[in-house]
Amino acid sequence: MNVVPSPAQRRNPYPFYAAMRQSNPVAYDERAGFWGVYCYEDVRQVLTNHDTFSSDRTRLMTGRDPNVLEQVRVGSSLLGSDPPRHRLLRDLISRAFTPRAVAQLEPRIAEITNALLDAVIPGRQMDFIADLAYPLPVTVIAEMLGVPSSDRPTFKRWADALVGGTDEIPTDVTSPEVAKRLRLQQEMAEYFRATVEERRRAPTNDLISALVAAEVEGQRLSEADILAFCNVLLLAGHVTTTNLLGNAIVCLLDQPDQHALLRQNLALVPSAVEEVLRYEGPVQAIARVVATDTTLGGQRLAAGQRILAWIGSADRDETVFAEPDRFDVTRHPNPHLAFGLGIHFCLGAPLARLEGRVALSIVLSRLRNLALAEPAPLEWATSAFLRGLTRLPLRFEASAAA
Repeated sequence: MNVVPSPAQRRNPYPFYAAMRQSNPVAYDERAGFWGVYCYEDVRQVLTNHDTFSSDRTRLMTGRDPNVLEQVRVGSSLLGSDPPRHRLLRDLISRAFTPRAVAQLEPRIAEITNALLDAVIPGRQMDFIADLAYPLPVTVIAEMLGVPSSDRPTFKRWADALVGGTDEIPTDVTSPEVAKRLRLQQEMAEYFRATVEERRRAPTNDLISALVAAEVEGQRLSEADILAFCNVLLLAGHVTTTNLLGNAIVCLLDQPDQHALLRQNLALVPSAVEEVLRYEGPVQAIARVVATDTTLGGQRLAAGQRILAWIGSADRDETVFAEPDRFDVTRHPNPHLAFGLGIHFCLGAPLARLEGRVALSIVLSRLRNLALAEPAPLEWATSAFLRGLTRLPLRFEASAAA
C-alpha cells in the first residue's frame, strides 16, 4: 500500500489523506519501508512521545557505512537528535535565538516587505514567489546570521537542490541522493566555517556570534553544531516561510469571502496566518523511527521501523476541526500541528509567524484587486513532504491608502 500521495495527487493531496484516515489510518508501505500515520491523535502521539518515536536521523538509514552515518549525525543537529543531546542543543541555541531577538526584527521585516513591493507596484504585476515570498525570509535570515544577502542566489541553489522534486526520503547510505545531500551539506558548512571562525576572533551583533558565545552549565556548541544549525535555519527557515506566504495568497484568492473579511479587519491577520498553517501547511510530513515495539492505531509497530507522520492530514482531521476543508480566518481554537509538537516544536515558529503577519498585513494594505495574472494552473512543487508553489504570477492595483 502506498502511504505517500502520488505525483498526480500532490496538486491536491487532501482527498488522499481523507481516504487514508477513513480506511487506513496507520498503514504500512512494503515498497518504501515506511508506516504512514494520518489521524490527528496518532500523529500527535508520534510527535510528542520521543521515547517511542525517535528523531535520530541515523536510525532512518539502512546500511552500515560509519563515515556516512557520522556525517548524517553531525549534519542533522537539532532536528535529528534525541535527548539528552537534543535538550542540550536546544538549550544552547535558545540562548541565542530568543523571542525578544525575534520580536525586534518586526521593523526590518516591514522595511524589506515595503521595498520589495515598491519594486513591483509600478508594473502592476509580480511573481509573488520570486518577488516577495522568497527574498523576504532569506534576506531576514541572512541578516540574522550576518552573511550578505547578495549570496541569495547561492542559498536558493542549495534550497532547490535539497527540497526540489523530493519524492522520497533518502534512507539508503549508498544512494546517490544521500551522497548529493552530504555534498551540499559539506559545501554549506565550508561557506559558514569562515564566518564562525571570524566571529570567534571578533564577535559582532549577529546570530552566529550569539551561537558562538552561548553556554549552558559550562558547555558550548561545537563548530559542527553551529554549522548544522546555520544550515537548518537558512534552508528550513526560509523555504517553509516562502511556502507559508505563497500558500496564504492562494487561500485568499480561492476564498473571496475570507479575502474580503480580512481586508475589512486586518486585526484578523494573525488568525489567518494560523489558518493557512493548518489548511495549506508548508510541511506535510515528518519522519520518525520506532525506538521500541509499540501499538499505534491498532497496528503493531516494531522497533527500527520508519514512520511518516502526515501533519497535512492531521490538520484536516474532521474529528478535531469543524468543517476541516473550509478555510476560515476566524477559526478558534486552531490546534494545528504545522510547527510540530513536544520537544521538537519548531524553534523558528515565532519568526515564521511574525514574517507571515507583517508581510500579509502590508500586502493587503498596499495591493488591491489581487488576481492571478495567468490562466494556467498553479505550479505546485513536486515534493510530497513540503507544500508550496514554484511561482505565483499576480496582477493588482496599488491601494489608494498606500
